[in-house]
Amino acid sequence: MENAGSKIEIGKVITDFKKLNKKDLLIKTTVKMKQSPEAWIDSTIVKISNFQPVYHSSFNSMRNMSISFNKNKAIGYYLDKKTQKKDMINEATTLPYFDSNSYPALIRFLPLTENYTAEISIFDYNPTAKKGVIKAYIEKVEKSEYNGRKVWVVKTTDDIQERKAESTYYIDMITRKVIKQEINAGGRKMIME
Repeated sequence: MENAGSKIEIGKVITDFKKLNKKDLLIKTTVKMKQSPEAWIDSTIVKISNFQPVYHSSFNSMRNMSISFNKNKAIGYYLDKKTQKKDMINEATTLPYFDSNSYPALIRFLPLTENYTAEISIFDYNPTAKKGVIKAYIEKVEKSEYNGRKVWVVKTTDDIQERKAESTYYIDMITRKVIKQEINAGGRKMIME
């Protein structure tokens, strides 16, 4: 986190990609915050050929969530651990979409060029906010350099937080790895590198 120009480490984010078979890719994100003994783990399975979502789970101290995706529905549950309220998820879907947890990885594979923009349909479930198929936006793409590497600087936002939070990805032009991400949400700035 950045505060008054100085960086303070608040945790580690580890994203692993694993081919489960010839068709499916597992994207597992583990967040270990310094002030919390328990890791947050999000797992998403997508089709390798087109990133079509198959499954998403999220387990942490705040919630447990599991969603299975098929052509026309997202089915699962969301358990709020604070209130012990369990919502059953049964959302009809009519448009093609990506899972909200996989679209940051998807950005690396887009045909990035300067001034590229896009609207991406994503599925997100949050019982207290918008849920279902909503949008993520690639707002701006620029060529730049970061630590001596040529990068695409990709600015994004989404409807999850009503376009109030902006993420900027620094993507190596050759390897397409994300080498830095900045999140600016309501004046709070977080950096992952």
